[in-house]
Amino acid sequence: MERPRILIVGGGFAGLECARRLERKLSPSEAEITLVTPFSYQLYLPLLPHVAAGVLTPQSVAVSLRRSLRRTHIVPGGAIGVDPASRVCVVRKVTDEVIAQKYDILVLAPGSVTRTFDIPGLTDYARGMKTLAEAAYVRDHVIAQLDLASATLDQRERESRLQFVVVGGGYAGTETAACLQRLTTAAARRYPRLDASQIKWHLIDIAPKLMPELGDPLGTAALEVLRERGIEVSLGVSVAEVGAETVKFTDGRVLPCRTLIWTAGVAASPLIGTLDAETVRGRLAVTAEMRVPQFEGVFALGDAAAVPDLAKGDGAVCPPTAQHSARQGRVVADNVIASLHNQPLEPYYHKDLGLVVDLGGKDAVSKPIGVELRGVPAQLVARGYHLMAMRTNVAKLRVGANWLMNATAGDDFVRIGFLARQPARLQDFEYTDAYLSRDQVRAHAQSLLAKG
Repeated sequence: MERPRILIVGGGFAGLECARRLERKLSPSEAEITLVTPFSYQLYLPLLPHVAAGVLTPQSVAVSLRRSLRRTHIVPGGAIGVDPASRVCVVRKVTDEVIAQKYDILVLAPGSVTRTFDIPGLTDYARGMKTLAEAAYVRDHVIAQLDLASATLDQRERESRLQFVVVGGGYAGTETAACLQRLTTAAARRYPRLDASQIKWHLIDIAPKLMPELGDPLGTAALEVLRERGIEVSLGVSVAEVGAETVKFTDGRVLPCRTLIWTAGVAASPLIGTLDAETVRGRLAVTAEMRVPQFEGVFALGDAAAVPDLAKGDGAVCPPTAQHSARQGRVVADNVIASLHNQPLEPYYHKDLGLVVDLGGKDAVSKPIGVELRGVPAQLVARGYHLMAMRTNVAKLRVGANWLMNATAGDDFVRIGFLARQPARLQDFEYTDAYLSRDQVRAHAQSLLAKG
């Protein structure tokens, strides 16, 4: 008999954990496992602000899939459409070749993309913090602004290059603003013609509170740390318009600024829109067992799925965090195996272990299992949690060594120099324009199957 084909879309926390567990629990004769992912690494997203700030090298947060997986076939590309009727996933390889990947069981873990709004100039001039390339690019861009500000004699140009805006008062935005502000403050000492007081960082969010999930005491503590560092935090404010050299806020202020970093939330991968399935705020509606009810043999999890949060109840869904995604991956693997053996599936249940926010240096706020911490104890918990969450010992060693090296030797503030003359847009990193419509998916699937 032909082995069942298990296709996993996405190599993030959810996809990797699913594949690893399937490898451990299924023999090679029981199933063929294929993983579709654009890059052969699992990105440890929570530490991207450290990459942007130069505290960590990009390689240290990219956990090799080939080191973790032994017999899973990895297809280097992105899924751009799914036709459940034909049981085909349409994949665009990194060479732009389009192929049809057949499956018997499909696990959808494509993750999320940066959520944007219809704000004039946003997609043209904003930078994101969702991919490894974006984090490295943001670092290059920020250091380039210091280089150019130091070289110019034009006061208006200097002012616009030394103003930085981060949009989004969640964990990603808060950590990004905190870490990059430390970068520019430290770098300013190497520029005799620059005064550190000229460098201005702004963190804005439409919400009335900073990181409300942490609760008022820790949210206020984080706010105080940022303001003590000179970061101007504006709440209840958003962006009205973005230009090449200015940013306009909804409160009417217009800042001379050439750097806007957009971290105002995420949206499920556009791949979800290619399926004719029920969604909850853009995420696939799934059962507690993470099955997609409309389609036989299709599971969905992670950021792209609205998985019921049984620990909270009252119709809540799990937040799009690494903590939930990794655990969902293991449960989905067990349910895939159960479905192959015609056994009952298990619902996903996990009580949130808490939150950690690393503000750089000795500053942090954490809430492990409900215990509120700040300062050095919170930082120890935050970094300890990140080290434990890294998938391989090699990755843990690299991250730990990078932290130690940065703390003792500092940074040289060098930039790589890529895309220096042509500023990159959000879609240049996240390829959100690559997906097919439902009709195109069906047409591609039928055409590719006919050729195959």
